[in-house]
Amino acid sequence: MNSTFRRTRVRLLAGLSGAVALSVLAVAGCSSSSSSSTSAASASSASPASATSSSAAVPLVVYSAQGYDSAMTKAFTKATGIPVSLDDNSTGPLLTQIEASKNNPKWGLLWVDGPTAFAGLDTQGLLLKGYEPSVTWNSLGSQSVPTDKSYTPTGVTLEGILAYNKAKVPNPPSTYQQLESSTWKGQVGMDDPSQSGPTYPLIAGVMNYLGSVSAGEKYFTALKSNGLIIHPTNGPTLQALTSGQINLALVQSSAAIGATFTDKNIGLKYLSPSTLLPSAIGIDAKASPQVQAEAEKFITFVLSPAGQKVMQSGDPTGDSLYYPVVTGVNPLPALPSLASVKTQTINPYTWGPQETTINNWFDSSIVR
Repeated sequence: MNSTFRRTRVRLLAGLSGAVALSVLAVAGCSSSSSSSTSAASASSASPASATSSSAAVPLVVYSAQGYDSAMTKAFTKATGIPVSLDDNSTGPLLTQIEASKNNPKWGLLWVDGPTAFAGLDTQGLLLKGYEPSVTWNSLGSQSVPTDKSYTPTGVTLEGILAYNKAKVPNPPSTYQQLESSTWKGQVGMDDPSQSGPTYPLIAGVMNYLGSVSAGEKYFTALKSNGLIIHPTNGPTLQALTSGQINLALVQSSAAIGATFTDKNIGLKYLSPSTLLPSAIGIDAKASPQVQAEAEKFITFVLSPAGQKVMQSGDPTGDSLYYPVVTGVNPLPALPSLASVKTQTINPYTWGPQETTINNWFDSSIVR
């Protein structure tokens, strides 16, 4: 069992403990361990300038669902002397915490996959607008920056990736519609969008591709009738694939590629079109100017050469398998060229405000 599976099982406990809260705001979460930690630079490891700034700094509270977040926060503190309090959890519980405390926020920075979640927060006035780090974006980065600069892209993965059992599926489906065939009855699995961050963008991407919400609801209803199996997040869904419970798994590209490292019997098919899924960072609009300044420094560090090295090494069988959004950084060798994949971009400000409604429908009509 690889580290993605272990992290997801730990995180699932946190997701279950927040089940009641999740009914308030059903949003997705991606896989990493559920933990809270504080990092601070020691006097011996920090430079004199860093140590001085550290004494005047307040802890930056980071809400994150990224597999490399612990490594990143430690590296940031070591580099800057700014202490960090990390709350690592699935995106769903993190957004529930933000919603519950929106009149008295407890967070400074949110870092998860999927711009739809940030668009939803932005429309509520919960994100600091107008900040953009001084970096050189590549084409993926440029197209992922929102007009009002209310969040910052940090990398891109894909949704609509079909991981399959090569021994049992010699000719895997290549389109979404083929998954409705009786050939695959009871063999298809996917994640629950109320827990898994990347899953709502997958659902919204299918609806966007099919032309409407109603067409998408009809499609997923057909998959349910064909025996669709739902697990909470990428890890359990991929575990169901390796154990033989299912033979086809719709999951995030980073998790799917990582699974092939430990199970050579897993093949990958990129359904047409796959949906681009930027990860992003947003800053609490109600945080103090000092905390907002620290959050801006954190974003700058993440997108710096040093920060990108941490992102690409901190979760090598999971979230590190992303497409960079700044120039001068290449994706890891295991990732296919994006030129070989037919992709689509969904408008987060079209689909973000519908996230709670669609997730509630999915959980009540498809999961149950």
